[in-house]
Amino acid sequence: MKTAHDLVAAAKTQVQEIQVAEAEQAIREADVLVDVREADEFAAGHVAGAVHISRGMLEFKFSANPALQARDLNILLYCKTSGRAALAAVALHDMGYLNVRSIAGGFDAWAAAGKPVAKPEAPSFE
Repeated sequence: MKTAHDLVAAAKTQVQEIQVAEAEQAIREADVLVDVREADEFAAGHVAGAVHISRGMLEFKFSANPALQARDLNILLYCKTSGRAALAAVALHDMGYLNVRSIAGGFDAWAAAGKPVAKPEAPSFE
């Protein structure tokens, strides 16, 4: 029986990962930057410009959104440490997307490298 780690390891053999040092350039070149973490993770901080589509809803959101249906979109994914992003990338490849990459080390590596983190601002009631 395969474990989650087995599935991630297999996925990573099929996915092109971008190192954090190259991530800013990859983000500029991407048509869409997708954070596949859960909503609370995204709300706590994310890469500026990222759209949130949790891993569990990825295939459904990509199928339902006309702006995401072109199979030649340049897609860049990330999660917390890169496991969910690798699984998501394989799923998108299986759906026929041709240009899917992920950020090695995920959001944790991004933040550890001192890269900017966007956080939603609390509304002011004054």
